[in-house]
Amino acid sequence: MTLTHDSSIYVTGHTGLVGSQITSMLREQGYKNLILVTHRELDLANQAATRDFFYSTRPDYTIVCSGKVGGIHANNSYPASFIYENLMIECNIINSAFLSNCTNLIFLGSSCIYPRLASQPICEENLLQGYLEPTNEPYAIAKIAGIKLCESYNRQYGVDYRSLMPTNLYGPGDNFHVENAHVLPALLYKFHNAKLSNSKSVTIWGSGNPRREFLYIKDLAQAVIHSILIPKKIWNSVGDPMCSHINVGTGKEISIGELAEKIAAIVGFNGQIQFDLSRPDGMPRKLLDVSRIHSFGWQASTPLEAGITETYKWFVENQKTIRK
Repeated sequence: MTLTHDSSIYVTGHTGLVGSQITSMLREQGYKNLILVTHRELDLANQAATRDFFYSTRPDYTIVCSGKVGGIHANNSYPASFIYENLMIECNIINSAFLSNCTNLIFLGSSCIYPRLASQPICEENLLQGYLEPTNEPYAIAKIAGIKLCESYNRQYGVDYRSLMPTNLYGPGDNFHVENAHVLPALLYKFHNAKLSNSKSVTIWGSGNPRREFLYIKDLAQAVIHSILIPKKIWNSVGDPMCSHINVGTGKEISIGELAEKIAAIVGFNGQIQFDLSRPDGMPRKLLDVSRIHSFGWQASTPLEAGITETYKWFVENQKTIRK
């Protein structure tokens, strides 16, 4: 099936960071037949409810953005919740999509699927080639299962279920909870509060040495729509049937310490930055090889400083409504 402006597109998790940006961009590009439903209206962890919803709506395309996400603290604190909820949600969506004859699906995973000590930059073939990072292993296993679900349905039934593995995401609409958020929004929140309270220092987790890659959420939304439009024959021309996922990132990295300094400057915090060495660092380095998606004609376009500036502006303007 070829995507047209009349195609019905179900975006799961459309109120979250990823889903909201994809929904907005689809609307901007003229796709008006969007199927959107909140968690209160549909619990995707409920198999029967999810199946019935797909039978009643029968979307042409499904974009899987829903799931439980969080930073190191959240992953460490709630491992059972992370693996159970994500497994249930993705299994119910992917199987229900198939049963309702939805033959086109995009599954969004995470770069944490790769081994802790994977060679850098990390190419798609590194999947399952080593031990995972212990702090987020349950979440990573759930996302790996989603990839393999898509691959298996493709192999057995000939559907077109594609998996994209984005690097660390950030942007307007993010979760800014100081403990449960990912590192970039959590740091924004810390430095903003420190500035307002005239604190002399800010303490961040770990040594500051780990290196990470960050992708602005609007760039990911563009990558998702771009990937849907790639013909199946071209999409399948790179890689084998058991390596069907594709990395999405900038191909650029920065240390957590350098990131903290950059965020402090953007926020206007002039105090000291201290490091709590009793806290875990996570993976020492995580940079994606994005040559495959580059070969399909997509590249990230938002510089890190510009993206952080826009995110901080949104944070300041939405203080009363954001999650923190």
